[in-house]
Amino acid sequence: MYYLAKGAPTETIPKKVFLNKGQAKLSGSASSNNMKNHGGPVMQGTINVYLIWYGNWGTNTAPNVIIPFLSGLKDTAWWAITTTYYQGTTQLKYAGNPVYKNSTNVLNTYGTSLSNANIQQIVSDSITSGVFPSDTNGVYFVLTSAEVTASSGFCTSYCGWHNHGTIGGKDIKYSFVGNPDRCINSCAAQTTSPNGNAGADGMANIENRSKIASTNQWNFLSMTESLSFSLR
Repeated sequence: MYYLAKGAPTETIPKKVFLNKGQAKLSGSASSNNMKNHGGPVMQGTINVYLIWYGNWGTNTAPNVIIPFLSGLKDTAWWAITTTYYQGTTQLKYAGNPVYKNSTNVLNTYGTSLSNANIQQIVSDSITSGVFPSDTNGVYFVLTSAEVTASSGFCTSYCGWHNHGTIGGKDIKYSFVGNPDRCINSCAAQTTSPNGNAGADGMANIENRSKIASTNQWNFLSMTESLSFSLR
């Protein structure tokens, strides 16, 4: 469930790791992809997207890049690719469309070096406080400002990830999206930005993993990365 930073070691690829460009070569092809469904369910219907802007964002224009990106995602041909993959053999289950719902700002409540447990707790706080509803068909994104890191390996091992956990007795899907401004050469495709904000562009690229969260993609049986393929 991780999206690796450039230069991260790739000798052993754990389950549900999603690589940046150039990190690993594919084995197989679209016509013979040698992929296996490992049982993770697709998210059907409307997939509600909630954004938690964690840290000191100040006048950063990232929300002006990320929110329109998410708001228009469901109408793109790129997202329509998900309709070519499905779960099941008799009653086919296709991934639904993402819909941006709301955002909230959270100061550095848990400091500037977040553990994985901190990140889940940030999501939990947003739900238990009533800021966001408890939505089992939603994905909650924790987007961190440039002064914030994740102690399990942001910038050195990964750029972002998605996961799920039990919050308030429900299975909640959530994602960590780090700010590439902290390590622009590791977690952004380029430093030149059409939006004047290379970090935000990099976050949008990482955040498109809402597609991965919706389809639960993984990899080939050979343990190499599937990238744009799905296991459905």
